[in-house]
Amino acid sequence: MTSDKLTQFAKRYAEAWCSHNPERVAAFFGENGSLKVNDEEPAIGRMAIAEIAHGFVRDFPDMIVTFDKLEMRGDLAAFHWTLVGTNAGPGGTGNRVRTSGYELWKIDNDGLIAQSEGYFDSAEYERQLKATECDK
Repeated sequence: MTSDKLTQFAKRYAEAWCSHNPERVAAFFGENGSLKVNDEEPAIGRMAIAEIAHGFVRDFPDMIVTFDKLEMRGDLAAFHWTLVGTNAGPGGTGNRVRTSGYELWKIDNDGLIAQSEGYFDSAEYERQLKATECDK
């Protein structure tokens, strides 16, 4: 995939997250693609990936994911993103969260994500989720 096509793919991927449609996110992955978030077990297959996306959509109903930049790391692409949203889902804290991270993608021969390893600062994320007015 050319650099321009990969950049367009990354923009559409961020838009898919903003659509709040988990299946639309999962469609960017190959049939047996995987998504790993920090130290969690990887979700394998589109149905499992849609479940991960559903969790974020449920927890952050106003979630916006922005595409920050794309960088090549050998044959892998690092998709850098920022998530902003209010933790207003069931059992949510009502806190606004802003966190950035990246996904390290391996793209398959069909131009879809075969493997994604996502990373973000989970300690800072948890701090924002649990913060009180005095902590903000």
